[in-house]
Amino acid sequence: MEIDQEVYVQLKATGRFEMMSLDVDEAEHSLELHMPFIVHTMRGPSYKLVPIMVGALTTEGEEQYGKILGPYLDDPTNLFVVSSDFCHWGSRFNYTYYNRDQGQIWESIKWLDYLGMDAIEGGNPADFATYLETYRNTICGRHPIGVFLNMLQHSKLQHRIQFTKYDQSSKCTSQSHSSVSYAAAVVTIVDGS
Repeated sequence: MEIDQEVYVQLKATGRFEMMSLDVDEAEHSLELHMPFIVHTMRGPSYKLVPIMVGALTTEGEEQYGKILGPYLDDPTNLFVVSSDFCHWGSRFNYTYYNRDQGQIWESIKWLDYLGMDAIEGGNPADFATYLETYRNTICGRHPIGVFLNMLQHSKLQHRIQFTKYDQSSKCTSQSHSSVSYAAAVVTIVDGS
């Protein structure tokens, strides 16, 4: 894989990006998890990669990065991969939100995740931020998702977000259980003609 040095220079010039230290790079595992998937999926055509790790941001920070990165969505040859799992439920994650009106614990988790997925599909970063503030769902990639939703606001093109798959690592029925949820979405350009 080739790193797109031209885009790196452009992003660095904004003064908003920094290089990861070796310690952070060695502790971080998300890129290592995605590289084999990207290489397998993109086999054949040549491409350049611009890995960006998003840390903890305020909603204002998400908006600032969305404004910087949004115009890159206008080039239909660019592909963005934003990764996150969803709810980490259980005492070991310090998160045990349970809406008994939804049925079993796993059904409550699914309901909770679908509320978040609906907010994301709506494409409005403020709605997703409100959802997170209301439910405190333990979505690891909430900040990259927030950045991406803000990118949509700063693109000239119209996009549609659609979740295509959802699952949980286990179906919790007891407070002693735990699970992690997973969801996959695809973002497409809406034809404006």
